[in-house]
Amino acid sequence: MSKIQEVTDAIVAQGMLPLYFNADETVTIEVLRAIYRAGIKAVEYTSRGETALSNFAKMVEVRNAEMPGLLLGIGTIKNKKQAEDYLAVGADFFISPGFVPEVAELLNSKGILYSPGCMTPTEIIAAENAGVKFIKLFPGNMLGPDFLSGIKDIFPNLVFMPTGGVDTTAESIGGWFKAGVSAVGMGSKLISKPLMAAKDYAKIEADTKAVLSLVNSARSK
Repeated sequence: MSKIQEVTDAIVAQGMLPLYFNADETVTIEVLRAIYRAGIKAVEYTSRGETALSNFAKMVEVRNAEMPGLLLGIGTIKNKKQAEDYLAVGADFFISPGFVPEVAELLNSKGILYSPGCMTPTEIIAAENAGVKFIKLFPGNMLGPDFLSGIKDIFPNLVFMPTGGVDTTAESIGGWFKAGVSAVGMGSKLISKPLMAAKDYAKIEADTKAVLSLVNSARSK
């Protein structure tokens, strides 16, 4: 099985991709442990601060030592240099807020999953023509499930995942799955700044378990 297929299968099986960033290395690692305990097998860390690269390298180190089967992705990738930096420290997959052709080309050549953020059919077509199979619908709250329902038939070979504005409720998650998504990206609605600031890792773990359960319920309907 290709690495791209392995990552796709893991995210789709999970049905939810948690994503977060924290400038503090210790908090970053403890959040990772909490969501891993909750059953997470794929996670996106967002490259949004000066410590992101060093924190991510530490995440890879800790994963290798104590978290078998966990795939570590990096998000907010906006150029080729960033992609190269994270490839060098062992990122398993890459996610962007928009479609970056040079990043798609680099990662496709290495057989690594790249999921660009798209919000128009034109962007999705450009990504598909560049070899992308996994589309991040972003920002999800601006698009809504009806957008995907309206375009999904045009893109039978693509996997869709909305990020941004997906709530931790049965109604929100259920609406997206009904529209045809394969997974939902969950950021601050799940791993919030207040919870990280309070170092409430038990709550993050419990909330993650609850969302995984909601996803399973949404799929069985």
